[in-house]
Amino acid sequence: MSSKPSIASPLSGTAFSILLLIAFMMGANHVAARLAFDHGVDVATAVAFRSGATVLAVGLVLRMYRVPLRIGLRQRRALPAIGVLVAVQSLCLYSSVARLPVALALLAFNTYPLWTALWARVLYQHRPAPRVLRAMPVILVGLTLALDVFGAASGLQASAHWARIGVGVAFALAAAATFGLALVLTQHEAGDIDGRWRTFTTLSIVAVLALLGVATQGGFHLPQASLGWVGLLGLTALYGTAFTIMFTVLPRLGVVGNSAIMNVEPIFALVLAWLLLGQSIAPVQVAGGLLVVATVMWLGTRRN
Repeated sequence: MSSKPSIASPLSGTAFSILLLIAFMMGANHVAARLAFDHGVDVATAVAFRSGATVLAVGLVLRMYRVPLRIGLRQRRALPAIGVLVAVQSLCLYSSVARLPVALALLAFNTYPLWTALWARVLYQHRPAPRVLRAMPVILVGLTLALDVFGAASGLQASAHWARIGVGVAFALAAAATFGLALVLTQHEAGDIDGRWRTFTTLSIVAVLALLGVATQGGFHLPQASLGWVGLLGLTALYGTAFTIMFTVLPRLGVVGNSAIMNVEPIFALVLAWLLLGQSIAPVQVAGGLLVVATVMWLGTRRN
C-alpha cells in the first residue's frame, strides 16, 4: 500500500497527465467492480483477483530494479497490522460499491483525511492542523448533500432513503476509517520502508486474507455472464496497472508524496458509471460531491 502521490513541487505537463490517468484508472476500477458484482462476482473474489495481480506486478518491479529491503523490528511488527487494515478497507469499500452508486461510495470514502486526523490525535496526540479543522465542516456539508441525507432528491422519506443506502454508506465510512488508521500507522511506524516493498508486503497480506475469505464461502464466485468477466478482468488490470505506473514512472518524474490531483477519482467514477452502468444522481448530489472533492484536493495541496 502507498498513500496517494502529492504536489510537493510544480508538476510538469507529463506528470500532471499521468496523475490524471492513474485517477481515471482507479475510478474505472470501481466501475468495473460494480459491473462484476452485478454479474455474480462477490467481494472476496474481486479483492483476491485484484490484490494477487497487483502483488505480481509490484514483485516484478522489485525484481527489475533490484530494490533492497531494509526493515527494522518496529516496522516488522507494524506491517501485519497495516496489511489487515488495508484488507478490511478493501473489503468494505467494494462492499459499498456493490450497494451504492459508485460515485457516492467513493465520496463517502473520501472522508478518510478526517479519519486520518482523528487517529493521529488519538494515537500520537497530534493536533489537527487548522486547515484540516476548517475543512471538516465543509466536507461534511458536501457529503450531506451528496448522500441526500434527508431523502429530498430521492423523493423518499428519510427513513426509507436510509433503509436503502444505510448499509452501503456504513461500509464506505468503515473503509475510510480503516484506511485513515492504516495511513497513520504507515507514516509513524513504517514510513522508512521503500514504498514498493511496503505495497508488496501489504497487498500480499490482503491477498492471503481475501483467499481465506474465498475458502470460507466455498470457493471463488466467478462471473455468470461475459460482462461479469469484463468487469473482473477490468478491475484487476486497472488496479494493477495504476499501481505499477505509480511506482515506475512517477518517481522518475519527481512526483513524490501525495497528489491532490488524484482525488478527482470520484468524478471520473461518476461519469463512467453514468455512461457504462446507467447510474445517475441528482444535481444537488453532484454539487455536494464536487464540494467534497474540491475540499479534499485543497487539503492535499497543503505544504508539509
